[in-house]
Amino acid sequence: REITEMKHVNQKVADVSNELKILQDILKNPKQRGVLGEYYLETLLKNVLPPASYQMQYGFPDGNIVDAVVFVKDKIIPIDSKFSLENYNRMAEEREPARKKDLAKIFENDLKNRITETAKYIKPENGTMEFAFMFIPHEAIYYDLLVGTVGAGEDTENLIQRAASKYKVIIVSPTSFLAYLQTVLQGLKAMQIEESAKEIKKRVEELGKHLKAHEEYHNKIGTTLGTVINHYNTASKELRKVDKDVLRITGASDGIDPILVEASIERTSE
Repeated sequence: REITEMKHVNQKVADVSNELKILQDILKNPKQRGVLGEYYLETLLKNVLPPASYQMQYGFPDGNIVDAVVFVKDKIIPIDSKFSLENYNRMAEEREPARKKDLAKIFENDLKNRITETAKYIKPENGTMEFAFMFIPHEAIYYDLLVGTVGAGEDTENLIQRAASKYKVIIVSPTSFLAYLQTVLQGLKAMQIEESAKEIKKRVEELGKHLKAHEEYHNKIGTTLGTVINHYNTASKELRKVDKDVLRITGASDGIDPILVEASIERTSE
């Protein structure tokens, strides 16, 4: 029984090893690695934002296609996934300090190219925000950028800070991007509340107009009824005069006694 159980364990280890090998093969291929990065990006967007608030593979009028965009009211936020791994792995695996420094410079230049590629999606004339996200689906790379291991200038400003200040490109990792998305989500909810409040205000204004129109017609009806009552009472008085004339002619004692109507209509000017 123990031998059988050991065989099952070995089989599971072998399966995991095969899966890791498949993942390594995917990460070695730049195209497949790019697809994996886009899939990771889409998964994050799908788990946080409503389906209608983002779009994958968004095309601009000039033919450029960005990996994803997030819709914020009448603006869009471009997001490009960048998975530069070869030079980073070479730098991480190098043990000789001078060579490691050279590889770090190569990797930094690689990232700078990715930053300028992302910056081209900032198109205010096409409705984008004044910034774009550069999504790096690799926490270790982002950490090295954050602490200044890679891309730190002489002024101690790291590559993340320079990308944001010079190119308006915000570099994010899966973890930090999740925080940004939560902020965007709260903003979308706030805008929905704002739009709902505007709609309610609009409906209340329409209700006020309808109430005002109703008040005008109500007052007109009251005025008309008052005029009718006055005419009725005047007619009744004239009828009495006619009745008296008839009595004088006939000599009868009983005549017509019409009932006068008392007007009791109250009007408000408010």
